[in-house]
Amino acid sequence: MSNAPVDHGRRRFLTIATSVVGGVGAIGAAVPFIASWNPSEKAKQAGAAVTADISKLEDGQLIRVEWRGKPVWIVKRTPAMLESLTKSVDKLRDPASEEPQQPDYAKNDHRSKKPEIFVAVGICTHLGCSPTYLMKDFDAQVEGIPSGFFCPCHGSTYDMAGRVFSGVPAPKNLMIPPYMFVDDTTILIGEDEGTA
Repeated sequence: MSNAPVDHGRRRFLTIATSVVGGVGAIGAAVPFIASWNPSEKAKQAGAAVTADISKLEDGQLIRVEWRGKPVWIVKRTPAMLESLTKSVDKLRDPASEEPQQPDYAKNDHRSKKPEIFVAVGICTHLGCSPTYLMKDFDAQVEGIPSGFFCPCHGSTYDMAGRVFSGVPAPKNLMIPPYMFVDDTTILIGEDEGTA
């Protein structure tokens, strides 16, 4: 056993150095563990808002974008399509979009923020098939209505505002996603002014 005097300065240095190295190691182990609680980039992208450029959208044209793994339709309705919306009211199941799944801006005759631009999730509310857009010849499905959406799986029909006709299997109108116009040529789907 040595009777040499204790070097308190050295002991303090070794204690502090050991504590610092141990703290850095604990933080280094905790960061990846805590980061694993956050959603992955793939999960973030799946729920993220998406933009759509409508600058080249022509009258009557439908474009599709994907949001949360679902097809979203954007249609530039013609004046004739808008006029037909008033002709189909007596044939519709929920003409005023009173079902609670609709945002407030879907509770008008055209079910959109701008009458000429229609945005909807392109999935039938019956069993999840994707209806076909019939710009012409829809009156073969619903007499007197020139344009609309026809679901080939079970025959459900929707007008150009995505309102479901009576007497078909689909129980509700097409879903309107949250969306907003960033400018005159860009739509942000997945957010609206109330959530942005």
